[in-house]
Amino acid sequence: EVQLQASGGGLVQAGGSLRLSCAGSGFTFDDYAQAWFRQAPGKEREGIACISRSDATTHYADSVKGRFTISSYNGKNTVYLQMNSLKPEDTAVYYCAAGWSCGSGWDLVSFWWYWGQGTLVTVSS
Repeated sequence: EVQLQASGGGLVQAGGSLRLSCAGSGFTFDDYAQAWFRQAPGKEREGIACISRSDATTHYADSVKGRFTISSYNGKNTVYLQMNSLKPEDTAVYYCAAGWSCGSGWDLVSFWWYWGQGTLVTVSS
């Protein structure tokens, strides 16, 4: 059974940092691309970062580019999201996902096959 377990969320002040982790099991991690999405209250889930399975190429949404970094450690079947310079508008439930690639449309929910359960990040002003 494929499972993704996200962790690392919490409460942080604006300007602070957090690192989210997503541990995968039940599949060969390096056969999949991985992504992070987030969903703020009253808003749709949006893709914010993706890392490809072939060459670890990364992609970011404009809203997080330069502040967030996605990385993966295939030996531990884990993908990370390092979040720096956090802003109140980053407050959301963050989800990890696994799928085929970071191709066109990677930032759409329908592009991804497997999802973690979400971890809440709250950024206070």
